[in-house]
Amino acid sequence: MKFTEETLEKAVIELFGEVDIPHHHGETIHKEMSDVLLRDDLRLFLQNRYASEGITQNEIDFIILKLDRYPSSALYESNRDIIRLIADGFTLKREDRTQKDIYIELLDFETASNNIFKIVNQLEIQGTEKRIPDGIVYINGLPLVVFEFKSAVKENCTIKDAYTQ
Repeated sequence: MKFTEETLEKAVIELFGEVDIPHHHGETIHKEMSDVLLRDDLRLFLQNRYASEGITQNEIDFIILKLDRYPSSALYESNRDIIRLIADGFTLKREDRTQKDIYIELLDFETASNNIFKIVNQLEIQGTEKRIPDGIVYINGLPLVVFEFKSAVKENCTIKDAYTQ
């Protein structure tokens, strides 16, 4: 059997399936081409997680907008700041100022089953250029891991080549 990038991609997706992380092909994901977030998953997670606090749709939209506004032109700084929000959480000022602020965590670190996991392959994302990563691991609609599979038999292949081959 010939070992190809496609074979590796399928094997990794299968491994995620073994730990009950569902697979979705990029063509089945409904989003704008320029979006990197899976907004519906993030919205659902925030609704469920903060329902007892009475979080509103406007407050959820504000959180999504906050994450969406980081510029891709400053990729390192934006990723650093988003990871900080994910790791440390943040305080959400309430729409109704008479209500107590909510401390928002974008991942449930204590109960993993409260999170929404997905492995998505071949998802088109349009930025300054169109990219189609081999795989993206999403947790609560946040793209936390990006895979670019390269064949082990291509000795001179670099990460830059992953986007040009």
